Amino acid sequence: MQVNEYELLDSGDGKKLERFGPVVLTRPCAQAVWAPRHPERWKRATAAFDRNDGLNWSGRERMPESWIVPIQGIRMKLSTTDFGHLGVFPETRAQWEWIEQTLSAIQKEAGRPLNFLNLFAYSGGATLAAAKAGATCCHLDASKGMVDWARENAALNQLQDAPIRWIVDDVNKFMQREIRRGRKYDAVLLDPPSFGRGRKGELYKVEKDLMDTLSNVRQVLSTEPAFVLLTSHTPGFSPLVLRNLLEQSFGSECLKCGEMLLTGSADTLLLPNGTWARWVDPRWKAASCNL
Repeated sequence: MQVNEYELLDSGDGKKLERFGPVVLTRPCAQAVWAPRHPERWKRATAAFDRNDGLNWSGRERMPESWIVPIQGIRMKLSTTDFGHLGVFPETRAQWEWIEQTLSAIQKEAGRPLNFLNLFAYSGGATLAAAKAGATCCHLDASKGMVDWARENAALNQLQDAPIRWIVDDVNKFMQREIRRGRKYDAVLLDPPSFGRGRKGELYKVEKDLMDTLSNVRQVLSTEPAFVLLTSHTPGFSPLVLRNLLEQSFGSECLKCGEMLLTGSADTLLLPNGTWARWVDPRWKAASCNL
């Protein structure tokens, strides 16, 4: 059984209340437009972050500088940042589980390890899920600090010696070089930001650059690919938008899409926080599409 020490405790009034191990936090959440269901739980908050007058933490002094939390069976180092982030987006943990299960199933059927490419890879949860499945991984992010953080997480999970390439680079420039080198990948995850900058300050705007990124992904896919998984937190990028993008790039068979959710106990309202779509090569339909 996978250990999970994250839970959504409540949401409402434009905020969310979450537990990360022993730490309970209140943070903004624009889509939580309903009233809180469990007002009494909010008194448990260790600290709170808001954007009411700039970017502000209250109670930050009551928190550890960093702490370790198992999320979906993966140990993650967490730490508060000035922007209210912690080093994990827990709504993606269902995608980690799907990646691990799908890679394991397809590798068993194919009789070989798969090459997994994680783009805009952040602190490495998905990379480590793929490594746990036995895949050979390439973890890429434009931030050296986040790549270093992901390597720390690998060590926390005894995966420091796993076959993972740690790359600090601009996504499209990296893939263009991989195309010229003829290097191929069997499975790709990409979580493009609404707005970001590459290693040398390259500007990335999802509305302008995502189609080029998907074109590059198509060119680095192997001749027997497993899947492409696209996730997004960009407002307006609904599940159907992501599905349409993948259909244009990879075909209409074995496509699925949905919302990423923050979840807690059965009496806690589900909280949508992002979207996903995935394409699976039809040859692996039986191994993966029903997961």
